[in-house]
Amino acid sequence: MTRALRLTLALTVVAAALTPSLTAQSGPYRILSIDKLGGDGGWDYVAADSSARQLYIARSGPTGTLHVYNLDTLAPIADVPTGNAHGAAVDDATHHGFATSNPVTMFDTRTLKVIKTITTGGHPDGYLDDPATHRVYILSHAEPNVVVLDAATGNILSTLNLGGEPEQSVLDNHGHLFIDIEDKDRIAVVDTATMKLTANYDISSVSGGCAGLAIDADHGILFAACRDKNNMVILRASDGHILTTLPIGVGCDGAVFNPATQETFSTQGDGTLTVIKESSPTDFAVEQTVTTRRGARTIALDSTTGHLLTATADFGPTPPPQPGQRYSRPPMIPGTFSLIVIGK
Repeated sequence: MTRALRLTLALTVVAAALTPSLTAQSGPYRILSIDKLGGDGGWDYVAADSSARQLYIARSGPTGTLHVYNLDTLAPIADVPTGNAHGAAVDDATHHGFATSNPVTMFDTRTLKVIKTITTGGHPDGYLDDPATHRVYILSHAEPNVVVLDAATGNILSTLNLGGEPEQSVLDNHGHLFIDIEDKDRIAVVDTATMKLTANYDISSVSGGCAGLAIDADHGILFAACRDKNNMVILRASDGHILTTLPIGVGCDGAVFNPATQETFSTQGDGTLTVIKESSPTDFAVEQTVTTRRGARTIALDSTTGHLLTATADFGPTPPPQPGQRYSRPPMIPGTFSLIVIGK
């Protein structure tokens, strides 16, 4: 998440100081553990491979490495030398992973050895694996905005420009790819067979700056977690009709839907996790606001356990902005990077 990686921590510190956080609500979810993983360098996504029980976290810095952990014990398994990356998509059938470094790093998920690098152009950032077609979608704020890879070979199948900056993407399992375009306040709809843009759902009337997108594929409902008004925009996937909006915290940077519980979760940099319950395809409510930790802004779902995973670190005082800067970021304290596990 290129813009998020640059600005989210600074913006959420400022926004949280000016805007009260949502009041924590009692409910079934709680922090199960906070595990210090340590190491230096920033991070963006966390990715859980529930089938293979592996956790992937890319760390930036002078060397840049994709760290792989046991999803159950969090014991380190290996490091994949990717250079700076934002995260990794995994295709379980081919046992291939793709780290969104520049160039993209293709690796074997069993041996964790690099297979090859793939020059996609742009600035690889977000990612999505389609297990039905064994395709991997690489997202970039710079053109080409979407690059489609064959998960078996790593070959580039097609590219697509969207006229804006894509953040998170989801599939409806009926041939449609949905992508929130952060800087244009819309949801792009792509036909996966032709890789053509077929629609844009404008949500500017209710919010914008959406950095998280989740889907209830069975009922055709999209959940767009947006920063501009700190809300979740809920809309029909079939036509973009906005059903409702609900409040979330400040500085969202990811969302996931759990079909087993009919709940959507979004994480915010102000240290909150919002739980939205879908009682029916027309009935939604904020079920709980879980207090996490400041900076825990991205999220992954372990679909086997139902646990939510997010990460953060400790930070020092925020220095004054340099000339020409509006904001500055607090420095990360080395060795404090931690994974937060949330569940019932």
